[in-house]
Amino acid sequence: MQREEKQLEASLDALLSQVADLKNSLGSFIYKLENEYDRLTWPSVLDSFALLSGQLNTLNKVLKHEKTPLFRNQVIIPLVLSPDRDEDLMRQTEGRVPVFSHEVVPDHLRTKPDPEVEEQEKQLTTDAARIGADAAQKQIQSLNKMCSNLLEKISKEERESESGGLRPNKQTFNPTDTNALVAAVAFGKGLSNWRPSGSSGPGQPGQPGTGTILAGASGLQQVQMTGAPSQQQSMLSGVQIAQAGQPGKMPSGIKTNIKSASMHPYQR
Repeated sequence: MQREEKQLEASLDALLSQVADLKNSLGSFIYKLENEYDRLTWPSVLDSFALLSGQLNTLNKVLKHEKTPLFRNQVIIPLVLSPDRDEDLMRQTEGRVPVFSHEVVPDHLRTKPDPEVEEQEKQLTTDAARIGADAAQKQIQSLNKMCSNLLEKISKEERESESGGLRPNKQTFNPTDTNALVAAVAFGKGLSNWRPSGSSGPGQPGQPGTGTILAGASGLQQVQMTGAPSQQQSMLSGVQIAQAGQPGKMPSGIKTNIKSASMHPYQR
C-alpha cells in the first residue's frame, strides 16, 4: 500500500513539473504575442510552437509510462468546503481560486462534461450508429470530393493572383500622342497660324458692306465699287489682305466678297 502511494506521489510530482514547464512556455509565448508582436519573426514563432509540441509529447509519455498509475481510477473527495478566503489555496492556484466552496467544486473536480454536452454526444453517437457502412462510405467520398474541388479552386485563385501580379499592366495610351498633346497645350507646339475666312471686325453702323476692318490686317488693297446709280448697289470684291510686317508669320491672302442690301436704307 505504501509502495503504491509513493509511486502515485512520484508520478504526480513528475506530472506537476511537466505541466509547470508547459505553463511557463505558454505564458512566455502569449507575452511575446501581446507585447513583442512588432519585433516577432516567423522563425521565432516556429521555435515557440516546436517547444510547446515537445513539452506536450513529453507530458503524454509521462502519462503513458508503465510506472505511472491510472489517474482515472483515483477519486478526489473534498473534505472541507468553506466560503471563506483561503490564502494557501490562493498561493497554490496563483490567485485563480480564492475560496473552495460548493460553487466552484463542481467546476474544478468534474471528471465528465456537462450533462447537456454529454447528451449531445450520445445523440451524435446514436445517429452515427444508424448509418450503414455503404452510406457512410458514400458520404465520405462526397465530402472528400468537395474538399478536393475547394482546394483546387483555392490553388487556382492563388496561381492567378500570383501570375497577375507578375504580368505587366497593359498600356492603354500612346506616349507619343500624349506628349504631343501636352506640348501643344502648354507651349503651342505644332499649332498653325491660319485664320478662317470671314473673321472680320464689326462694321460701321448704318454703312453695311463698307468700312470693314479685318483684325490683324496691315494693309488694304484697292476696293472698287461697281453698280448702277439708280439702284445704289455696291459690291466690294477682290479684297486681299497682305499680312506684312508680322515676324514669324507667312503672308496670306484672303479674298472677300461683300454684297450690300438690295435696297439702300436712304433710297426714297
